Amino acid sequence: MTDFASLLQPDRGQPARSIHVVHPDRWSEWLNAQPPRIRTTVAAHRLTGKAGNRAVLPGDGPDDWAMLLVCNEGVDSPWRIASLGEQLPEGTYRLAEGEPGAAMLGWCLAQHKFTRYRSDDPAQGPRVLLTGEPARIVETVAIASATAQVRDLVNIPAADLGPAELEAEAKKLAEAHSATLTVTKGDALVQGYPMIHTVGQAAAKGREPRLIELEWGDPKNPRIAIIGKGVCFDSGGLDIKTGGSMKLMKKDMGGAAHALALAGLVMGLRLPVRLHLLIPAVENSIAGNAFRPGDILRSRKGLTVENTNTDAEGRLVLGDALTKAAESNPGLILDFATLTGAARVALGPDLPATFVNDDTLADALLAAGSAVGDPLWRMPLWDGYDAMLDSDIADMVNAPEGGFAGSVTAALFLRRFVDAGTPWAHFDTFAWRPASKPGRPKGGDALGLRAAWAVLKGRYPG
Repeated sequence: MTDFASLLQPDRGQPARSIHVVHPDRWSEWLNAQPPRIRTTVAAHRLTGKAGNRAVLPGDGPDDWAMLLVCNEGVDSPWRIASLGEQLPEGTYRLAEGEPGAAMLGWCLAQHKFTRYRSDDPAQGPRVLLTGEPARIVETVAIASATAQVRDLVNIPAADLGPAELEAEAKKLAEAHSATLTVTKGDALVQGYPMIHTVGQAAAKGREPRLIELEWGDPKNPRIAIIGKGVCFDSGGLDIKTGGSMKLMKKDMGGAAHALALAGLVMGLRLPVRLHLLIPAVENSIAGNAFRPGDILRSRKGLTVENTNTDAEGRLVLGDALTKAAESNPGLILDFATLTGAARVALGPDLPATFVNDDTLADALLAAGSAVGDPLWRMPLWDGYDAMLDSDIADMVNAPEGGFAGSVTAALFLRRFVDAGTPWAHFDTFAWRPASKPGRPKGGDALGLRAAWAVLKGRYPG
């Protein structure tokens, strides 16, 4: 893991190269205020003040230089100087005007690479950013580490990251924070969490299904539950996916990665809560004992589910996990899942479809997402579609026919396992970035994590 703490330092006047970040709207004002040598350099580069313009500027001495970036990102954007964090040479830098603020996060993440399987990745020294706001460093480093953890876990192929490896990640987290880890598998899983068992029962030896739970914090504090879908690979089961659809299914444990990272933030920054982390970890495989379309599944809650599609398995494992979480009467439940392709069709890769049963919580999440540059989009828990889950022979189906409102009906399915009076938010997140942007490489990504953290921090102040 990248040592993010080494990339940010308090500004005590130490030598550093300057970074000029200019918004296009301020270009003329900035340029007119510069000395002749700077204006001459800008003219030589034929810069017009368009977003993306950049140049190396002469400094005060013969060996000194500064960097100019014209950027249309606002001062509150985490990604304002991320491109420079990627591209500048090793050294120490400070902004010529103002404080980096939120941009410290993008600066850090721009220097993180997933190199586990690379043999030719050249080592590069750190680009250190100075800040006059040292109090922000600790939280920024924690959030950068959590984001990088999500990215790395999602990027690891399924051959190297199955249910046992997710359990090992949770164990590391528990040991680091003196938390209690409980893992349920085998006969105890069959009896206590039948839908988790059924979805994962066809997996190979060593990749058996399990429910991973972590408890942390003073029992006197408000209780919260964080749940993450841990489908380590999704073949689709007997309703097998096509090759193209299966290509990215190593990322179907992206919800679990988000949940682990958020739990790490809660514990690492000592939020005054009683945390309950739950990860149903399975592999949706095909074998002679795989569950079938038409099977009736019993759930921990006692509800029966007619399985109409073995590729709608994520909601099944989450149903049992939500039931277990509700048994402890939490004051808040957050779940993360790479649940439906319908959410991506509706909102694309950048916006997690966010379903919330409490308007106050929904407003807080949307506001937080906007404030920290981690946008969410609220989708409706539309009661009128609840009847789509009706079954002729069981309490409900897991996947309605027709394909209408796929992300909505999936969320309505989950809602049946949540107590009506408990504030609950469900993040149907993609956990993947299909194209690179500054500080955000192609591959696994944390979408919704920072918004959720901002809400928890505000809801449970230390």
